[in-house]
Amino acid sequence: MTQRLHIVGGGMAGSEAAWQAAEAGIPVVIHEMSPKVETFAHRTGDLAEMVCSNSFRSDDHEQNAVGLLHWEMLQAGGLVMRQAYTHRLPAGGALAVDRDAFSAGVTQVLRDHPNVSVSDEEITELPEDGQWIFATGPLTSSALGAAIARETGADALAFFDAIAPIVYFDSIDMDVAWLQSRYDKGETEEERKAYINCPMTKPQYEAFIDALLAADKTAFHEGETAGYFDGCLPIEVMAERGRETLRHGPMKPIGLTNSHKPEEKTYAVVQLRRDNALGTLYNIVGFQTKMKYGAQTEVFRMIPGLENAKFARLGGIHRNTFLNSPTLLDSQMRLRSKPNIRFAGQITGVEGYVESSAMGLAAGRMAAAEILGRPLPEIPQDTAHGALIHHITGGAEAKTFQPMNVNFGLFRPVDGLKGGRRGRKDRYKAYTDRAKAEWTGWLATQEVPA
Repeated sequence: MTQRLHIVGGGMAGSEAAWQAAEAGIPVVIHEMSPKVETFAHRTGDLAEMVCSNSFRSDDHEQNAVGLLHWEMLQAGGLVMRQAYTHRLPAGGALAVDRDAFSAGVTQVLRDHPNVSVSDEEITELPEDGQWIFATGPLTSSALGAAIARETGADALAFFDAIAPIVYFDSIDMDVAWLQSRYDKGETEEERKAYINCPMTKPQYEAFIDALLAADKTAFHEGETAGYFDGCLPIEVMAERGRETLRHGPMKPIGLTNSHKPEEKTYAVVQLRRDNALGTLYNIVGFQTKMKYGAQTEVFRMIPGLENAKFARLGGIHRNTFLNSPTLLDSQMRLRSKPNIRFAGQITGVEGYVESSAMGLAAGRMAAAEILGRPLPEIPQDTAHGALIHHITGGAEAKTFQPMNVNFGLFRPVDGLKGGRRGRKDRYKAYTDRAKAEWTGWLATQEVPA
């Protein structure tokens, strides 16, 4: 009988790993403790639940490293990407989804698969035998985190991640706000009007910053430190770095024209992105926060157009745990001290839904190949998957290791191309062309259906 693969965690990485292994003919058990064991962020009990944004970010597979990961996962038959496109919402050049429909779709496909079963038991120790993938993500339970720390002899690293609030569309004043994607980006009218924009004058912006800085914030527990990932900073932390920081970040006005007052130059803009297929929910883009709930409603209703906003979900902050992977994992994403255990997803030190899913895809294929006794060629470093794996398993400096989104800075240079901003377009296209060729060749070497 083929050996069973156990996957701990049913998020993006765990779901994708399960799908890849199951499609290779491996019996898989997904151990997902929710909804039996609650966490701060999860609410549905579905697999692949989206607990923060509903966006998989850029879908441009020629000029963007995230879009390239989309492309690679689709070529590999990735479940997460297939479901993302099935439940896609208008979002300019981004790939955003109806979060509930997406998670329900992933859950249904996996539960219907003859090689997949789902258990709600909580795993609190590292097993001595069997093949395992731990994809417990940023909310790894304290008991399991302690077990990992005991095994590795090193403290798990941690950072704090913040969740953005979601607003009911019918509570937004569209006589003040307007629909437009930045630079009118998109091939259809719907795509070009994928975002709701709320304008601010300079006095309104200054008052908003004052309120952010003065608002009550969530306190840290004893022994915890605020080591935020820079790609997901709370807005009040950004405001503390300088009064103009937000205006050059999530509130930048460039590429947007107020359709109500086209002759006026907007000083700052707050954008909201559609969060479900019905268009009844919108999340405030880049507005992750650690303000207390009462302060959030008061401060966010200072935004023009949101004076009467009703919130489907307020923002929050939670502790995220990740490994010092360059010192702990080998090139097959196995724990060096227990090679029967692989890690995948955000716990390895990648950041984002897309990157987590990609690491699940890689780990699932690696585990399946090992169980079947089929040699799996190393994932080429010049692919987006390979660049991330190389980074977390040895390419990064262990002493300063921090969570990382996929980006072209992780890719090896292409000979003969210019550096700097002027050569960027040609350079990025060369990266993606090379990656696609390498990825296609790697998939062709495998018997696992792609």
